[in-house]
Amino acid sequence: MNKLKKNLILTGMMGSGKTTIGKNLSYRLKMKFADTDHNIEKKLSLTISEIFEKKGEKFFRKIEKDEVLKIIEKSGFVISLGGGAFMNKTIRENVKRNSISVWLDVKGNMLQQRTIMNKKRPLLKNINKQDFLKLYEERKKIYSLADYRIDCTSKKKEEIIKEIEKIYENS
Repeated sequence: MNKLKKNLILTGMMGSGKTTIGKNLSYRLKMKFADTDHNIEKKLSLTISEIFEKKGEKFFRKIEKDEVLKIIEKSGFVISLGGGAFMNKTIRENVKRNSISVWLDVKGNMLQQRTIMNKKRPLLKNINKQDFLKLYEERKKIYSLADYRIDCTSKKKEEIIKEIEKIYENS
């Protein structure tokens, strides 16, 4: 029997490892991989930072919503959502209805260390440590609505992948 595979959605803050983990998982689970931020950049021929600068965050969030809703209609994908995508109620409801969602949780201080020098992340351009931690605290309330949470703070990539594989195979 050719059973359609449910999508596996990775959510979490920027710098949590969604793309790296997602690519590895898709290979291991023999599924296709999609990174919604990458898809948007390719579609618009602009980086996320350029989209924010030239068109604004509101424009980006509309494109993001359209892109996420389009990809989750398909099946058999491991999908890495942009850090803010799961904040959108429509996206979140569709993910919860059609997919298995996993929040890759990395503690705020470690995330901040991982992302502080990254100029590709428009929300981090002029943000100090206190504001970054505030953003993390706000978002984690919504990320916690994912089906599963994995504390990735002190785990190696391979441990995280195995844990998600187990979740997916038992769902």
